Amino acid sequence: MGLMDFIKKQFIDVIQWTEASDGTLAWRYPMQDMEIQNGAVLVVRESQMALFVNEGKVADAFGPGTYKLTTQTLPLLTNLKNWDKLFDSPFKSDVYFFSTRQQIDQKWGTPQPITIRDSDFGAVRLRAFGNYSFRVATPALFHTEISGTRETYSVEDVDGQLRGLVLQNISNAIAASGVAFLDLAANQLSFAQALTKQLAPEFEKIGLKLEGMTVQSVSLPEELQKVLDQKIGMGMVGGDMGKFMQYQTAQAIPKFAEGAAGGGGGIAGDAMGLGAGVALGQVLAQNLQAGLQTASAAAVQAAAGVKPEDVMATLEKLADLKGKGILTQEEFDAKKAELLKKLV
Repeated sequence: MGLMDFIKKQFIDVIQWTEASDGTLAWRYPMQDMEIQNGAVLVVRESQMALFVNEGKVADAFGPGTYKLTTQTLPLLTNLKNWDKLFDSPFKSDVYFFSTRQQIDQKWGTPQPITIRDSDFGAVRLRAFGNYSFRVATPALFHTEISGTRETYSVEDVDGQLRGLVLQNISNAIAASGVAFLDLAANQLSFAQALTKQLAPEFEKIGLKLEGMTVQSVSLPEELQKVLDQKIGMGMVGGDMGKFMQYQTAQAIPKFAEGAAGGGGGIAGDAMGLGAGVALGQVLAQNLQAGLQTASAAAVQAAAGVKPEDVMATLEKLADLKGKGILTQEEFDAKKAELLKKLV
């Protein structure tokens, strides 16, 4: 190389990266025809790491700090280039910077319901969404597995891959947790923890660290949602099955009574509804007999203490049903006579 060529040749004295915007994970220093001066300075800022790559082979990595580039600070690159200790010439090498800051509020979700296996129900179809955060933890691995030789690699570029990992591992996360799905769905924090435990090793395989994950919503089929609501109700009574059955019976009694009244049973129907509710409770749980007998006694007492205003209100309802064609004249007259007898 002639003297003029040597003079025209450009040398790099300082290598650094000032991030112009958020969302960049990897950035290749623009070498072009330039060479790195022996003794040049490498500046790696907080939340950054730098990686030297020689002819496709990963060499030395640097964390935050300021470094003078010599054979002592570049041992792997020195070995790759077969430099001796007296090396003092400029050299060429690709230098990649990586942002190690947390990339927060990354969204994940199920565009369509997905089917997962469950010990209680066999299979469950659900939709869920939330967010997560991650960072580049192992630049050499991320470079070889994901970003490669591209000039820049952004969060947007890896977004689809990470969303796919989340969806792929939801079922495995639930299975590995050993917890029934309904218990996880009722506690979104536990659901998020199960997902994090399953996904963390998958992120590590591509040089990333999963810093956090949230489950903001879980949507279930209507039938399964009712079961979930019942399990939440059990939690409200401390998981005691006896108390839960009492709660269920108490909820059922007004419905029986309302149905009986709507069907033309009047106050007598109210009593029948209460009795049906008690009978249902006795069939479901014999150990609730004492509590249900109390409810039955209350129903009998309520039926015995008939008030004229109650009878008139019931008659008005029956008349309305007759006017709408729900009751025939004969049915109305029969119920009317039955109610009036209770005032005697």
